[in-house]
Amino acid sequence: MSNYRAPLRDMRFVFEEVLDGYTALQGLPSQSEFSADLGSAVLEEAAKLAEQVLAPVNSSGDKQGCQYDPATHSVTTPQGFKEAYQHFAEGGWTALACPTEFGGQGLAHVMNMMVEEMVCSSNLSLGMYPGLTHGAINALSAHGSRDLQEAYLPRLISGDWTGTMCLTEPQCGTDLGLIRTRATPQADGSYALSGTKIWITGGEHDLVENIVHLVLAKLPDAPDSVKGISLFLVPKWLPDGTRNPAFCGGLEHKMGIKGSATCVMNFEGAKGWLIGEPNKGLSCMFTMMNSARLMVGLQGLGIAEHAYQISLGFARERLQSRSLSGPKAADKPADPILVHPDVRRMLLRQKVMVEGCRALAYFTGLQLDIAHDHPQADVRQQADDLVQLLTPVVKAFLTDEGFACANEGLQVLGGSGFTEDWGIEQLVRDCRITRIYEGTNGIQALDLVGRKLALGGGRAVRSFFTLVQQWLAAHPDAPHAAAVEKALKQLQDATLWLAREGMQDPEQAGAASVPYLRQFALTSLAWLWSRMAQVAAARLASGAGDSAFYSAKLKSADFFMARVLTETDGLLAEVRAGKATLMAFSEDEFAA
Repeated sequence: MSNYRAPLRDMRFVFEEVLDGYTALQGLPSQSEFSADLGSAVLEEAAKLAEQVLAPVNSSGDKQGCQYDPATHSVTTPQGFKEAYQHFAEGGWTALACPTEFGGQGLAHVMNMMVEEMVCSSNLSLGMYPGLTHGAINALSAHGSRDLQEAYLPRLISGDWTGTMCLTEPQCGTDLGLIRTRATPQADGSYALSGTKIWITGGEHDLVENIVHLVLAKLPDAPDSVKGISLFLVPKWLPDGTRNPAFCGGLEHKMGIKGSATCVMNFEGAKGWLIGEPNKGLSCMFTMMNSARLMVGLQGLGIAEHAYQISLGFARERLQSRSLSGPKAADKPADPILVHPDVRRMLLRQKVMVEGCRALAYFTGLQLDIAHDHPQADVRQQADDLVQLLTPVVKAFLTDEGFACANEGLQVLGGSGFTEDWGIEQLVRDCRITRIYEGTNGIQALDLVGRKLALGGGRAVRSFFTLVQQWLAAHPDAPHAAAVEKALKQLQDATLWLAREGMQDPEQAGAASVPYLRQFALTSLAWLWSRMAQVAAARLASGAGDSAFYSAKLKSADFFMARVLTETDGLLAEVRAGKATLMAFSEDEFAA
Protein backbone atom coordinates (compact mmCIF):
# COMPACT_ATOMS: atom_id res chain seq x y z
CA MET A 1 0.00 0.00 0.00
CA SER A 2 1.29 3.49 -0.81
CA ASN A 3 1.95 5.74 2.16
CA TYR A 4 0.35 9.17 2.29
CA ARG A 5 2.65 12.14 1.77
CA ALA A 6 1.36 15.63 2.47
CA PRO A 7 1.35 17.68 -0.78
CA LEU A 8 3.12 20.65 0.81
CA ARG A 9 4.54 21.98 -2.47
CA ASP A 10 1.13 22.38 -4.04
CA MET A 11 -0.46 23.65 -0.83
CA ARG A 12 2.17 26.39 -0.61
CA PHE A 13 1.80 27.22 -4.28
CA VAL A 14 -1.93 27.81 -3.92
CA PHE A 15 -1.79 29.73 -0.67
CA GLU A 16 1.42 31.71 -1.11
CA GLU A 17 1.84 32.22 -4.84
CA VAL A 18 -1.72 32.28 -6.18
CA LEU A 19 -3.78 33.68 -3.29
CA ASP A 20 -0.93 35.73 -1.71
CA GLY A 21 -2.35 34.42 1.54
CA TYR A 22 0.27 35.67 3.98
CA THR A 23 -0.06 39.24 2.76
CA ALA A 24 -3.83 39.01 3.08
CA LEU A 25 -3.60 37.61 6.61
CA GLN A 26 -1.11 40.22 7.76
CA GLY A 27 -3.68 42.88 6.86
CA LEU A 28 -5.99 41.53 9.57
CA PRO A 29 -5.53 42.88 13.12
CA SER A 30 -5.53 39.46 14.76
CA GLN A 31 -3.01 38.06 12.26
CA SER A 32 -0.72 41.08 11.82
CA GLU A 33 2.30 39.22 13.21
CA PHE A 34 1.62 36.02 11.28
CA SER A 35 4.55 35.18 9.03
CA ALA A 36 5.39 32.84 6.21
CA ASP A 37 7.98 31.17 8.47
CA LEU A 38 5.33 30.43 11.10
CA GLY A 39 2.88 29.18 8.47
CA SER A 40 5.52 26.95 6.92
CA ALA A 41 6.43 25.52 10.32
CA VAL A 42 2.78 24.75 11.08
CA LEU A 43 2.32 22.94 7.76
CA GLU A 44 5.54 20.94 8.12
CA GLU A 45 4.64 19.78 11.63
CA ALA A 46 1.09 18.95 10.53
CA ALA A 47 2.53 16.89 7.69
CA LYS A 48 4.61 14.89 10.16
CA LEU A 49 1.55 14.34 12.33
CA ALA A 50 -0.53 13.13 9.38
CA GLU A 51 2.16 10.90 7.90
CA GLN A 52 3.70 9.45 11.07
CA VAL A 53 0.85 9.38 13.63
CA LEU A 54 -2.55 9.38 11.91
CA ALA A 55 -1.94 7.45 8.69
CA PRO A 56 -0.37 4.35 10.35
CA VAL A 57 -3.60 3.55 12.23
CA ASN A 58 -5.98 4.31 9.35
CA SER A 59 -6.15 0.86 7.75
CA SER A 60 -6.14 -1.01 11.05
CA GLY A 61 -8.86 1.28 12.36
CA ASP A 62 -10.99 0.39 9.35
CA LYS A 63 -10.51 -3.34 9.93
CA GLN A 64 -11.15 -3.23 13.69
CA GLY A 65 -13.85 -0.58 13.82
CA CYS A 66 -15.43 0.62 17.05
CA GLN A 67 -16.85 -1.82 19.60
CA TYR A 68 -19.99 -1.26 21.71
CA ASP A 69 -20.62 -2.77 25.12
CA PRO A 70 -24.40 -2.79 25.82
CA ALA A 71 -23.87 -3.54 29.50
CA THR A 72 -22.01 -0.29 30.12
CA HIS A 73 -23.21 1.72 27.09
CA SER A 74 -19.50 2.33 26.35
CA VAL A 75 -17.64 2.43 23.04
CA THR A 76 -14.04 1.38 22.46
CA THR A 77 -12.22 2.93 19.50
CA PRO A 78 -9.75 0.90 17.38
CA GLN A 79 -6.32 0.07 18.72
CA GLY A 80 -3.96 3.02 18.42
CA PHE A 81 -6.68 5.65 18.08
CA LYS A 82 -6.49 6.79 21.70
CA GLU A 83 -2.72 7.26 21.57
CA ALA A 84 -2.94 9.06 18.21
CA TYR A 85 -5.67 11.36 19.52
CA GLN A 86 -3.63 12.17 22.63
CA HIS A 87 -0.67 13.03 20.41
CA PHE A 88 -2.98 15.25 18.34
CA ALA A 89 -4.40 17.08 21.38
CA GLU A 90 -1.11 17.43 23.23
CA GLY A 91 0.43 18.95 20.12
CA GLY A 92 -2.11 21.78 20.28
CA TRP A 93 -3.82 20.87 17.01
CA THR A 94 -7.31 21.01 18.54
CA ALA A 95 -6.66 24.64 19.53
CA LEU A 96 -5.13 25.93 16.31
CA ALA A 97 -7.78 28.42 15.18
CA CYS A 98 -9.68 28.75 18.46
CA PRO A 99 -10.02 31.96 20.51
CA THR A 100 -7.00 32.79 22.66
CA GLU A 101 -9.31 33.94 25.46
CA PHE A 102 -10.12 30.31 26.24
CA GLY A 103 -6.75 28.76 25.48
CA GLY A 104 -6.75 28.67 21.70
CA GLN A 105 -3.85 29.68 19.50
CA GLY A 106 -5.86 32.18 17.48
CA LEU A 107 -4.34 31.27 14.13
CA ALA A 108 -6.16 31.86 10.86
CA HIS A 109 -9.10 29.65 9.87
CA VAL A 110 -7.49 29.03 6.48
CA MET A 111 -4.40 27.58 8.18
CA ASN A 112 -6.64 25.25 10.15
CA MET A 113 -8.31 24.20 6.88
CA MET A 114 -4.94 23.35 5.36
CA VAL A 115 -4.13 21.19 8.38
CA GLU A 116 -7.61 19.67 8.19
CA GLU A 117 -6.96 18.57 4.61
CA MET A 118 -3.93 16.57 5.73
CA VAL A 119 -5.83 15.05 8.64
CA CYS A 120 -8.67 13.98 6.34
CA SER A 121 -6.24 12.48 3.83
CA SER A 122 -4.38 10.44 6.41
CA ASN A 123 -7.20 9.24 8.70
CA LEU A 124 -10.72 10.50 8.06
CA SER A 125 -12.26 8.45 10.89
CA LEU A 126 -9.95 9.75 13.59
CA GLY A 127 -10.20 13.28 12.29
CA MET A 128 -13.95 13.22 12.86
CA TYR A 129 -13.60 13.45 16.66
CA PRO A 130 -11.76 16.80 16.83
CA GLY A 131 -13.45 17.96 13.63
CA LEU A 132 -16.98 17.82 15.02
CA THR A 133 -15.73 19.36 18.26
CA HIS A 134 -14.92 22.52 16.31
CA GLY A 135 -18.58 22.87 15.40
CA ALA A 136 -19.50 22.74 19.07
CA ILE A 137 -16.76 25.26 19.91
CA ASN A 138 -18.00 27.66 17.24
CA ALA A 139 -21.63 27.43 18.37
CA LEU A 140 -20.76 27.86 22.03
CA SER A 141 -18.43 30.77 21.26
CA ALA A 142 -21.09 32.55 19.22
CA HIS A 143 -24.22 31.83 21.26
CA GLY A 144 -23.37 30.42 24.69
CA SER A 145 -23.65 32.31 27.97
CA ARG A 146 -20.46 33.49 29.62
CA ASP A 147 -20.81 30.86 32.34
CA LEU A 148 -21.12 28.03 29.83
CA GLN A 149 -18.20 29.39 27.79
CA GLU A 150 -15.93 29.54 30.82
CA ALA A 151 -16.97 26.09 32.01
CA TYR A 152 -16.68 24.22 28.70
CA LEU A 153 -14.64 26.06 26.06
CA PRO A 154 -11.20 25.65 27.67
CA ARG A 155 -11.56 21.86 27.92
CA LEU A 156 -13.04 21.52 24.42
CA ILE A 157 -10.33 23.71 22.90
CA SER A 158 -7.54 21.82 24.68
CA GLY A 159 -8.91 18.53 23.39
CA ASP A 160 -9.41 17.21 26.93
CA TRP A 161 -13.09 16.89 26.02
CA THR A 162 -14.84 16.44 22.67
CA GLY A 163 -18.15 17.73 21.36
CA THR A 164 -21.03 16.45 19.27
CA MET A 165 -23.90 17.78 17.18
CA CYS A 166 -27.13 15.94 18.08
CA LEU A 167 -29.64 16.87 15.38
CA THR A 168 -31.09 13.88 13.54
CA GLU A 169 -33.81 11.61 14.92
CA PRO A 170 -35.24 8.32 13.62
CA GLN A 171 -38.27 10.05 12.05
CA CYS A 172 -36.48 13.12 10.67
CA GLY A 173 -33.25 14.09 9.01
CA THR A 174 -33.16 17.35 7.11
CA ASP A 175 -36.68 18.35 8.20
CA LEU A 176 -35.73 19.29 11.75
CA GLY A 177 -39.15 20.73 12.44
CA LEU A 178 -40.23 17.11 13.04
CA ILE A 179 -37.92 16.48 15.99
CA ARG A 180 -39.54 15.03 19.11
CA THR A 181 -36.82 15.46 21.73
CA ARG A 182 -38.24 17.57 24.56
CA ALA A 183 -36.58 19.91 27.04
CA THR A 184 -38.48 20.50 30.29
CA PRO A 185 -37.51 23.53 32.40
CA GLN A 186 -36.22 22.77 35.91
CA ALA A 187 -36.32 24.86 39.06
CA ASP A 188 -32.55 25.48 39.01
CA GLY A 189 -32.63 27.02 35.53
CA SER A 190 -31.48 23.86 33.75
CA TYR A 191 -33.57 21.60 31.51
CA ALA A 192 -34.32 17.88 31.47
CA LEU A 193 -33.93 16.48 27.95
CA SER A 194 -35.66 13.32 26.78
CA GLY A 195 -35.52 11.79 23.32
CA THR A 196 -33.46 9.77 20.87
CA LYS A 197 -30.90 11.02 18.38
CA ILE A 198 -29.31 8.92 15.63
CA TRP A 199 -26.13 9.06 13.53
CA ILE A 200 -24.28 11.04 16.19
CA THR A 201 -20.57 11.19 15.39
CA GLY A 202 -18.47 10.70 18.51
CA GLY A 203 -21.54 10.34 20.71
CA GLU A 204 -19.65 7.88 22.91
CA HIS A 205 -15.99 6.80 22.84
CA ASP A 206 -12.90 6.25 24.99
CA LEU A 207 -10.63 8.99 23.62
CA VAL A 208 -11.53 11.50 26.34
CA GLU A 209 -13.31 11.48 29.70
CA ASN A 210 -16.13 13.92 28.98
CA ILE A 211 -18.24 14.46 25.86
CA VAL A 212 -20.27 17.65 25.43
CA HIS A 213 -23.43 17.14 23.40
CA LEU A 214 -25.11 20.05 21.65
CA VAL A 215 -28.70 18.89 21.34
CA LEU A 216 -31.65 20.26 19.40
CA ALA A 217 -34.93 19.95 21.32
CA LYS A 218 -38.29 21.64 21.76
CA LEU A 219 -39.60 23.40 24.85
CA PRO A 220 -43.09 22.40 26.11
CA ASP A 221 -44.82 25.45 24.62
CA ALA A 222 -42.71 25.65 21.45
CA PRO A 223 -44.26 25.92 17.97
CA ASP A 224 -44.38 22.55 16.24
CA SER A 225 -42.02 23.62 13.45
CA VAL A 226 -38.43 24.77 12.92
CA LYS A 227 -39.46 27.98 14.69
CA GLY A 228 -39.80 25.94 17.87
CA ILE A 229 -36.28 24.50 17.97
CA SER A 230 -33.90 25.34 20.81
CA LEU A 231 -30.27 24.30 21.37
CA PHE A 232 -28.97 22.81 24.61
CA LEU A 233 -25.59 21.83 26.05
CA VAL A 234 -25.76 18.37 27.63
CA PRO A 235 -22.49 16.96 29.03
CA LYS A 236 -21.79 13.27 29.60
CA TRP A 237 -20.45 14.12 33.07
CA LEU A 238 -22.04 16.91 35.07
CA PRO A 239 -19.99 19.57 36.88
CA ASP A 240 -20.53 17.80 40.23
CA GLY A 241 -18.99 14.59 38.84
CA THR A 242 -22.21 12.61 38.44
CA ARG A 243 -23.06 10.71 35.26
CA ASN A 244 -25.69 12.45 33.16
CA PRO A 245 -28.32 10.06 31.73
CA ALA A 246 -27.25 10.58 28.11
CA PHE A 247 -26.37 7.07 26.96
CA CYS A 248 -25.24 5.41 23.75
CA GLY A 249 -27.85 2.89 22.68
CA GLY A 250 -25.77 1.27 19.95
CA LEU A 251 -23.46 1.82 16.99
CA GLU A 252 -24.43 2.08 13.35
CA HIS A 253 -23.02 -0.65 11.08
CA LYS A 254 -21.57 1.36 8.21
CA MET A 255 -19.86 0.83 4.90
CA GLY A 256 -17.03 3.23 5.81
CA ILE A 257 -15.43 5.51 8.42
CA LYS A 258 -15.57 2.52 10.73
CA GLY A 259 -13.11 4.01 13.21
CA SER A 260 -15.54 6.87 13.81
CA ALA A 261 -18.16 6.03 16.43
CA THR A 262 -21.57 6.77 14.89
CA CYS A 263 -24.00 6.41 17.77
CA VAL A 264 -27.63 6.17 18.69
CA MET A 265 -27.98 8.51 21.69
CA ASN A 266 -30.75 8.20 24.26
CA PHE A 267 -31.41 11.19 26.50
CA GLU A 268 -33.34 10.01 29.55
CA GLY A 269 -34.10 13.22 31.41
CA ALA A 270 -30.51 14.34 30.89
CA LYS A 271 -29.57 17.66 32.42
CA GLY A 272 -28.75 20.45 30.00
CA TRP A 273 -28.51 24.20 29.64
CA LEU A 274 -29.96 26.47 26.99
CA ILE A 275 -27.60 27.93 24.39
CA GLY A 276 -28.86 31.18 22.91
CA GLU A 277 -32.49 32.24 23.03
CA PRO A 278 -35.50 29.90 23.40
CA ASN A 279 -36.88 28.78 20.02
CA LYS A 280 -33.83 30.29 18.26
CA GLY A 281 -31.87 27.10 17.97
CA LEU A 282 -31.95 27.13 14.18
CA SER A 283 -29.51 30.03 13.92
CA CYS A 284 -27.26 28.38 16.51
CA MET A 285 -27.46 25.15 14.53
CA PHE A 286 -26.30 26.86 11.35
CA THR A 287 -23.22 28.14 13.18
CA MET A 288 -22.36 24.48 13.75
CA MET A 289 -23.51 23.31 10.34
CA ASN A 290 -21.63 25.88 8.27
CA SER A 291 -18.41 25.00 10.05
CA ALA A 292 -19.11 21.30 9.57
CA ARG A 293 -19.98 21.72 5.89
CA LEU A 294 -16.65 23.34 5.10
CA MET A 295 -14.93 20.56 7.06
CA VAL A 296 -16.76 17.91 5.05
CA GLY A 297 -15.69 19.58 1.82
CA LEU A 298 -12.10 19.21 3.02
CA GLN A 299 -12.80 15.54 3.69
CA GLY A 300 -13.61 15.11 0.01
CA LEU A 301 -10.44 16.97 -0.95
CA GLY A 302 -8.31 14.95 1.45
CA ILE A 303 -9.63 11.61 0.20
CA ALA A 304 -9.14 12.69 -3.42
CA GLU A 305 -5.50 13.61 -2.78
CA HIS A 306 -4.73 10.31 -1.07
CA ALA A 307 -6.48 8.33 -3.82
CA TYR A 308 -4.47 10.16 -6.48
CA GLN A 309 -1.21 9.35 -4.71
CA ILE A 310 -2.06 5.65 -4.53
CA SER A 311 -3.20 5.38 -8.16
CA LEU A 312 -0.26 7.38 -9.52
CA GLY A 313 2.20 5.22 -7.61
CA PHE A 314 0.54 2.07 -8.94
CA ALA A 315 0.50 3.35 -12.54
CA ARG A 316 4.23 4.04 -12.44
CA GLU A 317 5.06 0.52 -11.29
CA ARG A 318 2.44 -1.77 -12.82
CA LEU A 319 3.65 -3.38 -16.07
CA GLN A 320 0.81 -4.21 -18.44
CA SER A 321 0.73 -4.29 -22.27
CA ARG A 322 2.89 -2.24 -24.59
CA SER A 323 2.73 1.44 -25.41
CA LEU A 324 0.67 2.26 -28.49
CA SER A 325 3.65 4.17 -29.88
CA GLY A 326 7.35 4.45 -29.33
CA PRO A 327 10.17 1.88 -29.31
CA LYS A 328 9.49 -1.56 -27.88
CA ALA A 329 12.47 -2.96 -26.07
CA ALA A 330 12.97 -6.65 -26.73
CA ASP A 331 14.00 -7.30 -23.15
CA LYS A 332 10.90 -5.66 -21.64
CA PRO A 333 7.66 -7.67 -21.84
CA ALA A 334 5.38 -4.71 -20.99
CA ASP A 335 5.33 -1.01 -20.17
CA PRO A 336 4.10 0.74 -17.03
CA ILE A 337 0.40 1.43 -17.44
CA LEU A 338 1.16 5.14 -17.10
CA VAL A 339 1.98 5.16 -20.83
CA HIS A 340 -1.60 4.33 -21.84
CA PRO A 341 -3.84 7.26 -22.86
CA ASP A 342 -6.90 6.16 -20.89
CA VAL A 343 -4.90 5.63 -17.70
CA ARG A 344 -3.48 9.12 -18.18
CA ARG A 345 -7.00 10.46 -18.68
CA MET A 346 -8.08 9.07 -15.32
CA LEU A 347 -4.96 10.24 -13.51
CA LEU A 348 -5.02 13.71 -15.02
CA ARG A 349 -8.66 14.16 -14.18
CA GLN A 350 -7.84 13.32 -10.58
CA LYS A 351 -4.87 15.68 -10.60
CA VAL A 352 -6.68 18.73 -11.99
CA MET A 353 -9.74 18.25 -9.82
CA VAL A 354 -7.67 17.82 -6.65
CA GLU A 355 -5.58 20.91 -7.37
CA GLY A 356 -8.54 23.00 -8.50
CA CYS A 357 -10.63 22.00 -5.48
CA ARG A 358 -7.71 22.83 -3.19
CA ALA A 359 -7.60 26.34 -4.63
CA LEU A 360 -11.35 26.79 -4.15
CA ALA A 361 -11.20 25.55 -0.53
CA TYR A 362 -8.28 27.79 0.41
CA PHE A 363 -9.85 30.80 -1.31
CA THR A 364 -13.02 30.26 0.71
CA GLY A 365 -11.03 29.81 3.93
CA LEU A 366 -9.18 33.05 3.33
CA GLN A 367 -12.48 34.86 2.81
CA LEU A 368 -13.65 33.43 6.14
CA ASP A 369 -10.73 35.07 7.92
CA ILE A 370 -11.29 38.37 6.11
CA ALA A 371 -14.99 38.28 7.01
CA HIS A 372 -14.16 37.86 10.70
CA ASP A 373 -11.38 40.37 11.11
CA HIS A 374 -10.86 42.90 8.31
CA PRO A 375 -10.83 46.50 9.59
CA GLN A 376 -13.18 47.74 6.82
CA ALA A 377 -16.86 46.87 7.16
CA ASP A 378 -17.53 46.73 3.41
CA VAL A 379 -14.65 44.32 2.89
CA ARG A 380 -15.91 42.12 5.72
CA GLN A 381 -19.37 42.13 4.17
CA GLN A 382 -18.11 41.14 0.73
CA ALA A 383 -15.98 38.36 2.18
CA ASP A 384 -18.86 37.05 4.29
CA ASP A 385 -21.12 37.07 1.25
CA LEU A 386 -18.58 34.96 -0.63
CA VAL A 387 -18.27 32.50 2.27
CA GLN A 388 -22.05 32.13 2.51
CA LEU A 389 -22.32 31.66 -1.26
CA LEU A 390 -19.45 29.21 -1.58
CA THR A 391 -20.05 27.05 1.50
CA PRO A 392 -22.66 24.79 -0.18
CA VAL A 393 -20.48 24.69 -3.30
CA VAL A 394 -17.40 23.62 -1.33
CA LYS A 395 -19.34 21.00 0.61
CA ALA A 396 -21.13 19.46 -2.36
CA PHE A 397 -18.63 19.77 -5.18
CA LEU A 398 -15.53 18.76 -3.24
CA THR A 399 -17.26 15.67 -1.88
CA ASP A 400 -18.71 14.76 -5.29
CA GLU A 401 -15.23 15.03 -6.75
CA GLY A 402 -13.60 13.30 -3.79
CA PHE A 403 -15.76 10.26 -4.38
CA ALA A 404 -15.26 10.47 -8.16
CA CYS A 405 -11.48 10.70 -7.75
CA ALA A 406 -11.41 7.74 -5.37
CA ASN A 407 -13.43 5.72 -7.89
CA GLU A 408 -11.16 6.77 -10.75
CA GLY A 409 -8.19 5.79 -8.63
CA LEU A 410 -9.65 2.36 -7.95
CA GLN A 411 -10.24 1.96 -11.68
CA VAL A 412 -6.58 2.73 -12.39
CA LEU A 413 -5.61 -0.12 -10.08
CA GLY A 414 -8.03 -2.50 -11.77
CA GLY A 415 -8.54 -5.73 -9.86
CA SER A 416 -5.88 -4.71 -7.34
CA GLY A 417 -8.00 -1.72 -6.37
CA PHE A 418 -10.94 -3.98 -5.53
CA THR A 419 -8.87 -5.77 -2.89
CA GLU A 420 -7.93 -4.48 0.56
CA ASP A 421 -4.21 -4.69 -0.22
CA TRP A 422 -3.82 -1.18 -1.61
CA GLY A 423 -6.17 0.75 0.64
CA ILE A 424 -8.01 2.58 -2.09
CA GLU A 425 -11.22 0.60 -1.62
CA GLN A 426 -11.30 1.96 1.94
CA LEU A 427 -11.05 5.49 0.56
CA VAL A 428 -14.03 4.82 -1.73
CA ARG A 429 -16.08 3.54 1.21
CA ASP A 430 -14.98 6.27 3.58
CA CYS A 431 -15.66 9.05 1.09
CA ARG A 432 -19.17 7.93 0.19
CA ILE A 433 -20.74 9.35 3.34
CA THR A 434 -19.32 12.82 2.69
CA ARG A 435 -21.92 13.40 -0.03
CA ILE A 436 -24.67 12.60 2.48
CA TYR A 437 -24.00 13.93 5.97
CA GLU A 438 -24.20 17.57 7.10
CA GLY A 439 -26.94 17.95 4.50
CA THR A 440 -26.95 15.82 1.35
CA ASN A 441 -25.46 17.40 -1.73
CA GLY A 442 -28.94 17.82 -3.16
CA ILE A 443 -29.81 19.85 -0.05
CA GLN A 444 -26.66 21.94 -0.60
CA ALA A 445 -27.82 22.67 -4.14
CA LEU A 446 -31.24 23.73 -2.86
CA ASP A 447 -29.56 25.95 -0.29
CA LEU A 448 -27.49 27.58 -3.03
CA VAL A 449 -30.39 28.37 -5.36
CA GLY A 450 -33.05 28.89 -2.71
CA ARG A 451 -31.20 30.94 -0.11
CA LYS A 452 -27.72 31.98 -1.17
CA LEU A 453 -28.55 33.43 -4.59
CA ALA A 454 -31.13 35.63 -2.89
CA LEU A 455 -28.75 36.69 -0.13
CA GLY A 456 -28.79 40.46 0.23
CA GLY A 457 -31.14 40.75 -2.73
CA GLY A 458 -28.62 39.00 -4.97
CA ARG A 459 -25.67 40.93 -3.53
CA ALA A 460 -23.56 37.83 -2.85
CA VAL A 461 -23.72 36.32 -6.33
CA ARG A 462 -23.23 39.73 -7.93
CA SER A 463 -20.13 40.13 -5.80
CA PHE A 464 -18.74 36.86 -7.12
CA PHE A 465 -19.48 37.81 -10.73
CA THR A 466 -17.83 41.20 -10.22
CA LEU A 467 -14.76 39.60 -8.65
CA VAL A 468 -14.17 37.36 -11.67
CA GLN A 469 -14.99 40.12 -14.16
CA GLN A 470 -12.56 42.51 -12.53
CA TRP A 471 -9.84 39.90 -12.58
CA LEU A 472 -10.46 39.22 -16.26
CA ALA A 473 -10.37 42.94 -17.05
CA ALA A 474 -7.07 43.30 -15.18
CA HIS A 475 -5.54 40.20 -16.79
CA PRO A 476 -6.90 39.94 -20.36
CA ASP A 477 -3.84 37.98 -21.50
CA ALA A 478 -4.00 35.38 -18.74
CA PRO A 479 -3.99 31.77 -19.96
CA HIS A 480 -7.50 30.63 -20.88
CA ALA A 481 -9.07 34.01 -20.07
CA ALA A 482 -11.49 33.59 -22.99
CA ALA A 483 -12.66 30.21 -21.69
CA VAL A 484 -13.24 31.68 -18.23
CA GLU A 485 -15.19 34.57 -19.73
CA LYS A 486 -17.39 32.16 -21.69
CA ALA A 487 -18.05 30.00 -18.62
CA LEU A 488 -18.89 33.07 -16.56
CA LYS A 489 -21.38 34.25 -19.18
CA GLN A 490 -23.03 30.82 -19.17
CA LEU A 491 -23.26 30.91 -15.37
CA GLN A 492 -24.83 34.35 -15.48
CA ASP A 493 -27.36 33.07 -18.04
CA ALA A 494 -28.22 30.14 -15.77
CA THR A 495 -28.55 32.48 -12.78
CA LEU A 496 -30.94 34.76 -14.68
CA TRP A 497 -33.01 31.73 -15.72
CA LEU A 498 -33.25 30.65 -12.09
CA ALA A 499 -34.19 34.16 -10.96
CA ARG A 500 -36.96 34.32 -13.54
CA GLU A 501 -38.32 30.78 -13.44
CA GLY A 502 -37.59 29.93 -9.82
CA MET A 503 -39.40 32.99 -8.50
CA GLN A 504 -42.55 31.87 -10.27
CA ASP A 505 -42.24 28.14 -9.55
CA PRO A 506 -40.02 26.70 -6.78
CA GLU A 507 -40.05 23.30 -8.52
CA GLN A 508 -38.19 24.85 -11.43
CA ALA A 509 -35.44 25.99 -9.08
CA GLY A 510 -35.38 22.60 -7.38
CA ALA A 511 -35.06 20.77 -10.69
CA ALA A 512 -32.18 22.99 -11.81
CA SER A 513 -30.33 23.16 -8.50
CA VAL A 514 -27.87 20.27 -8.80
CA PRO A 515 -26.61 21.05 -12.32
CA TYR A 516 -26.46 24.74 -11.38
CA LEU A 517 -24.23 24.05 -8.37
CA ARG A 518 -21.88 21.99 -10.51
CA GLN A 519 -21.83 24.69 -13.17
CA PHE A 520 -21.02 27.26 -10.49
CA ALA A 521 -18.19 25.10 -9.14
CA LEU A 522 -16.63 24.41 -12.54
CA THR A 523 -16.74 28.10 -13.42
CA SER A 524 -15.04 28.91 -10.12
CA LEU A 525 -12.36 26.32 -10.82
CA ALA A 526 -11.84 27.68 -14.34
CA TRP A 527 -11.13 31.12 -12.87
CA LEU A 528 -8.74 29.66 -10.31
CA TRP A 529 -7.00 27.47 -12.89
CA SER A 530 -6.46 30.54 -15.07
CA ARG A 531 -4.93 32.28 -12.07
CA MET A 532 -2.71 29.29 -11.32
CA ALA A 533 -1.60 29.07 -14.94
CA GLN A 534 -0.82 32.79 -15.00
CA VAL A 535 1.44 32.48 -11.95
CA ALA A 536 3.13 29.38 -13.39
CA ALA A 537 3.77 31.11 -16.72
CA ALA A 538 5.26 34.13 -14.96
CA ARG A 539 7.54 31.92 -12.87
CA LEU A 540 8.78 30.08 -15.95
CA ALA A 541 9.35 33.32 -17.81
CA SER A 542 11.39 34.73 -14.93
CA GLY A 543 13.64 31.68 -14.85
CA ALA A 544 12.54 30.64 -11.40
CA GLY A 545 13.45 27.14 -10.29
CA ASP A 546 11.12 24.16 -10.10
CA SER A 547 10.37 24.38 -13.81
CA ALA A 548 8.84 20.89 -13.92
CA PHE A 549 6.25 21.92 -11.30
CA TYR A 550 5.27 25.10 -13.14
CA SER A 551 5.24 23.41 -16.53
CA ALA A 552 2.90 20.77 -15.14
CA LYS A 553 0.58 23.53 -13.90
CA LEU A 554 0.28 24.96 -17.40
CA LYS A 555 -0.46 21.55 -18.90
CA SER A 556 -2.94 20.79 -16.13
CA ALA A 557 -4.79 24.01 -16.90
CA ASP A 558 -4.90 22.99 -20.57
CA PHE A 559 -6.39 19.63 -19.60
CA PHE A 560 -9.01 21.19 -17.34
CA MET A 561 -10.18 23.66 -19.98
CA ALA A 562 -10.27 21.08 -22.79
CA ARG A 563 -11.73 18.09 -20.97
CA VAL A 564 -13.54 19.28 -17.83
CA LEU A 565 -14.82 22.82 -18.31
CA THR A 566 -16.64 21.69 -21.45
CA GLU A 567 -19.23 20.12 -19.13
CA THR A 568 -20.68 23.58 -18.56
CA ASP A 569 -22.33 23.54 -22.01
CA GLY A 570 -24.42 20.53 -21.04
CA LEU A 571 -25.03 21.82 -17.52
CA LEU A 572 -26.51 25.07 -18.83
CA ALA A 573 -28.82 23.05 -21.07
CA GLU A 574 -29.82 20.89 -18.09
CA VAL A 575 -30.60 23.97 -15.99
CA ARG A 576 -32.78 25.39 -18.74
CA ALA A 577 -34.60 22.06 -19.14
CA GLY A 578 -36.22 22.81 -15.79
CA LYS A 579 -38.76 20.50 -14.22
CA ALA A 580 -40.68 19.32 -17.28
CA THR A 581 -39.09 15.89 -17.74
CA LEU A 582 -38.79 15.34 -13.97
CA MET A 583 -42.26 16.21 -12.77
CA ALA A 584 -44.16 14.80 -15.75
CA PHE A 585 -44.13 11.30 -14.26
CA SER A 586 -47.01 10.24 -12.07
CA GLU A 587 -46.21 8.05 -9.07
CA ASP A 588 -47.54 4.94 -10.84
CA GLU A 589 -45.44 5.61 -13.94
CA PHE A 590 -42.20 5.18 -11.99
CA ALA A 591 -42.97 1.46 -11.78
CA ALA A 592 -44.39 1.18 -15.30
